[in-house]
Amino acid sequence: MLKHRGFPGRLPGTDFQFTVRRANPKGATEIIRRERYRDRRPPDRKADWVFMSALWHYFGDQPFERGNLDAGRLSWLFGREVLPYDPDTFDPTDYEAMLIIDETAARASFPEAFEEAEPWEK
Repeated sequence: MLKHRGFPGRLPGTDFQFTVRRANPKGATEIIRRERYRDRRPPDRKADWVFMSALWHYFGDQPFERGNLDAGRLSWLFGREVLPYDPDTFDPTDYEAMLIIDETAARASFPEAFEEAEPWEK
């Protein structure tokens, strides 16, 4: 499992995890598309935009390996702002799965993620 050095591990002051420390011996947790409803709590929405900001600042518009990124947190963005790089060969249970940010969708959903520099350090 690739560890993304320098990527924030969590949202400060919360238990919202962005990365995992070690690979699951039973296999990687599957990335699924989770529905984001309008009535989500403000801390949940903040965790989404801060995670999106971290992804953008760390990877930009380049494809990236899932590695130690948390599957639960990725699942809130998967299928909208974060897409499989090659849908034909994508395995949602593989730590080596390649992903890419859909910049247009991400900017529409989280415009503040592209404005602030490193909001996870606040």
